[in-house]
Amino acid sequence: MSSKFWADLSNDYEKILESGFGYDVIIYVGEEPSIKEFHLHSSILCYRSQYFYAAFSNEWAEKNDGKFIFRKPNISPQLFNIILRFIYCGNIELSNLQGIDVLKLLIAVDELNVQPLISYIQEFLIEHKTEFLYQNLTDILEIVYQHETFTDLWNFCLENICEDPKILFNSDKFINLKASLLELLLKRDDLNMNEIEIWENLLKWCFAQQNIKNIDPTQWNKDDNTTIERSLRRFIPLIRFYDIEPADFFYKVYRYKDVLPQDLINNLLEFHIVPNIKSKANITPRKPNLKLDSITIESKHIPLFSSWIDKKDSSYYNKKNIPYDFKLLHRSNKNGFNAQSFHKDCDEKGATIWVAKIKDSTQLIGGYNPLDWGGNCGLKTTLDSFLFNFTDGKNISNPRSGYVTDMNAAIYCYNNQGPSMGGLHCYDSISWKHFCGSNYYPNIGIPAKFKVEDFEVFQVIKK
Repeated sequence: MSSKFWADLSNDYEKILESGFGYDVIIYVGEEPSIKEFHLHSSILCYRSQYFYAAFSNEWAEKNDGKFIFRKPNISPQLFNIILRFIYCGNIELSNLQGIDVLKLLIAVDELNVQPLISYIQEFLIEHKTEFLYQNLTDILEIVYQHETFTDLWNFCLENICEDPKILFNSDKFINLKASLLELLLKRDDLNMNEIEIWENLLKWCFAQQNIKNIDPTQWNKDDNTTIERSLRRFIPLIRFYDIEPADFFYKVYRYKDVLPQDLINNLLEFHIVPNIKSKANITPRKPNLKLDSITIESKHIPLFSSWIDKKDSSYYNKKNIPYDFKLLHRSNKNGFNAQSFHKDCDEKGATIWVAKIKDSTQLIGGYNPLDWGGNCGLKTTLDSFLFNFTDGKNISNPRSGYVTDMNAAIYCYNNQGPSMGGLHCYDSISWKHFCGSNYYPNIGIPAKFKVEDFEVFQVIKK
């Protein structure tokens, strides 16, 4: 018979950590004026951290008066203390940390080679700090590229950049991207850009790298041609030239014929001029991983919608664990901008999300109806509906949402209105009203009067 007293054991080791009793290791952590001295134990450190195991085993650690001495100026005392709590007690608490601090903690954990935490912290970042990752994808990609153990974050960044390449390609940091990192991106089959855009961005990067000010190839001399040709050489096999439209090929590719392989130019000319000639490409067209039929939102909105539907306050879904499919039922500019066509497409379809773009702005508003829109029965009751507002629909970092506060006025089902909810009335026109003073939903910044450019309704289907 065996008994387990893990809590008592953890508490005892915490006392050892805090008291430093019997210590034989001194570690100075942080930089002036915030250096903190930690008194620790080599026997515990070496079996919980591969970094310290190597230091003690190979005797490369500094030693003074029988004590091992380490200096870690690149780690903050706060983060180092979190790591020590895990090493000594097996406990870790990350929920009170900002996203940037969790990332710094991950880098510190990688340096100290505390293997169990490397995967755990990556998973925590992806599940709980999604907004921070979206806001800083380019910077994080550069950091992750330098740490081969950050495979989960690496995949997260690549998948999201490939899905929305403008995050990277339209940023000021793109022209400073490492060549090896750009090469990895151009190899991706799921890079969601038109091939001509990829080619133009590659040229922009190349010109910046070589400090080429005059981008007109007719004005280049022999040395310019040689410089550009060498800079482009490693990337040329990665461009799907055969997927570029003839007009774009002529005006945006062929003009650079002097810096491209001659056989490639000849083959492309033959492909575009001679009827029924097959492509000689040795790579297949890109296949972006797009499952959302929408011109209003992007697939990056879906984890947020799914998380709000399931009332997940902080542990948001990521794109790999979304439990719902979103099927387009109605697009006003295509199916009809009137209540009749809305109800024809959306009644008796169960739970739906609707999204409207406010005219002459980038603002998106919308709501979730967990019931249905049928019946012409006036008010429907629920505690699970919500409204949301994106000030800039392209930016998902600061959305506002609010669940219904008066369940008796959650949903309005009238044949002469669109997706009306609470104080938001979607009349049979492009002019909608929001009674901001109503108490049916929280005030999340939806205007009092506005015109709608387009709106879409999606059926929410449990996978």
